Formats: sequence, structure tokens, C-alpha cells
Amino acid sequence: MKAMIFAAGLGTRLKPLTDSIPKALVEVAGKPLIQHVLEKTAAAGADGIVVNVHHFPQMICDWIETHPQKVPVMVSDESGYLLETGGGIRHARPLLCPEGPCGEGFLVHNVDILSNLDIRDFVSEVRPSDLATLVVSDRKSGRCLLFDDDMLMLGWKNLKTGEVRSPYPASRLEGCRELAFAGIHHISDSIFGLFEERKVSDRFSITDFYIDVCARCQIRGYVPEGFRMMDVGKIDVLSEAEAFCRDLV
Repeated sequence: MKAMIFAAGLGTRLKPLTDSIPKALVEVAGKPLIQHVLEKTAAAGADGIVVNVHHFPQMICDWIETHPQKVPVMVSDESGYLLETGGGIRHARPLLCPEGPCGEGFLVHNVDILSNLDIRDFVSEVRPSDLATLVVSDRKSGRCLLFDDDMLMLGWKNLKTGEVRSPYPASRLEGCRELAFAGIHHISDSIFGLFEERKVSDRFSITDFYIDVCARCQIRGYVPEGFRMMDVGKIDVLSEAEAFCRDLV
């Protein structure tokens, strides 16, 4: 299984730290965020990890070169143009599926997410018929994804404004579960063919893509038992993240 770590973001919520370093190299509990995720994905059985870069890209490339990992780490270069999450996945296709579709799929993990997720357990629950499986949880968030009783995704909702985006009629959304996305997902490599079929642009959000195709393709939510996570995207949570990491040990 290949894995991809989203590390290209500008890290604006972590300013002023990210005025001089990329978000991926912000340290928590004595090591940069990227090291936390590399270790977690490698321990879960990833045999190759792709890291996309844009903000201070050379700093991440230099760090990767000077910090050998247990599995090969490849760089997907977005230094010229930030492609967002969907565009980043599409751009990384030659690294994720160098010999074409293999049927195994790949894991995607945001660099600023820390969690107690057992990735092996998560991947073992993935159904081959599903286009994507998203780690979600019932936690406080301004936005959520909508799921039916079978945990199939129906759409998206902004809990602050009430805006709903879904290909389904409102009646289909009644009583659905509202769960927050954890920034970790497993994606079938068949998604690349769907990208081409739908003629996606170079730059697009994978969440928007999921919303657009969820009536046609099975996109399933996965709620891990006893799940704990932390989004280290804001500078005021760094001290809390230190404690979180100590509790995970």
C-alpha cells in the first residue's frame, strides 16, 4: 500500500512559525509533524510514501534527504502551483500508481493530524467496492459530512450557516448522521479514471469531488472505536498537542 501525506499547505493558521518554515516541519513533542505521520504510516505497512510540497518546498526536500525513513519517501512537487487536495492527488498519480491501477488503493493523511487511529485496522475495514473510505467522528466542528445508516456519504453541511451541498433531494437527507472528517482517508486507485472521465481541473478539492460523485460512487465513513485526534493547524493548540502526544505513548 502506498500512502500520501498532504504537506503542501501554506499553514496560515500557524503563523508566525510558518513565515520561516513549512507547516510540516513545525515541531510537536520533539519532532516535526511530518515525522509523526511518516512513522505512523510506515508502521501501518505502507511500502512507499508520497509527500507533496509547495510552501518552502526545498526545506521539506532537504529534511527528507537528511532523515532516512524505514520506507522510500517520494516528493510530489507542487512548488510552482498549489493544487489543493484533489489536484494534489491527481498530480501524484505517477508516484502512487507508477505501473497503473493495482486494485490496492492508497492512504491519504493530512500532515497536521495527530491521532490514536490504528491504520491497519482502518484499512482492513475498507470495502473493495467503495471509491473512498473516510475516517470521521462525532466531534465539534463547523462543517460536517452527511451519512446514511449504512455510512454512505450523502453530502456536506456547514453547521454555522446551515448550507447543505448534496446531489440528493432534501428528503433523502432527513435523519442522516452528521460527522466531522478527520483528514485521513483510503482511496481506490480507480479514482484516477474517474478524474479523467469527469475532466477535473488541475486544482480542486477532494472533498468537493466526493460531494459531486457520492450519488454515483460509494464513499463510506468509518468511525473508529475510541478515536482521539487533534488538528495541529492552529498555533494556540501547540502546547495542547504536546500533551496529546505524551498521552498517546
